[in-house]
Amino acid sequence: MLDEAMFSAFRDIGRDLFLRGMVSSHAGKLSVRAGGIIWITRKGAMLGRITRDDVIETGEAGPDPPDSRASSELAVHRAIYGATGGRAVVHAHPPYATFLSMFQDELVPVDLEGFHVLGRVPVVNIGRAAAGAPEAARAVSEALKEHRIVVAKGHGTFARGETLEAAYMATSSVEASSFYLYHLLGRQVPGIPK
Repeated sequence: MLDEAMFSAFRDIGRDLFLRGMVSSHAGKLSVRAGGIIWITRKGAMLGRITRDDVIETGEAGPDPPDSRASSELAVHRAIYGATGGRAVVHAHPPYATFLSMFQDELVPVDLEGFHVLGRVPVVNIGRAAAGAPEAARAVSEALKEHRIVVAKGHGTFARGETLEAAYMATSSVEASSFYLYHLLGRQVPGIPK
């Protein structure tokens, strides 16, 4: 059963992602794992307006009957939980980080906060695979063994943490750092539009 504190975390982080412009109206996914259960946002949920019906309870291993209503990226979230000690995952589409991922193999923050919070942020290439495909699940979960956050090239970020708030912190930090990187690299790197 989704308790009030956990529902509040889903609602608040979803709203914050939307208000910061890190997801469009029906994009992005949130999940939490506890005691063999995963709570994950449903397909087509509006993160800026999450209700209790938008959070699906399913098994950590699956397949489970609720899986048909859960996010299409459930396989990626399960792989992250299977490969890491993470207890929460935030998947977003922050525009600067996503844009830079099309030109860089990793994002290296130039700002002090980004450097200390994130270190180097790998960009994983999932090709043209759907974000919920097995190859995406493998690439993202492998990279998250060593890092708090990764960027799927041209798609968006996956961050893990002990809580949704911790995963959101990494997501907002990578976007702030990417804003600085864009303005710095846009003047120096061929191929990045100015």
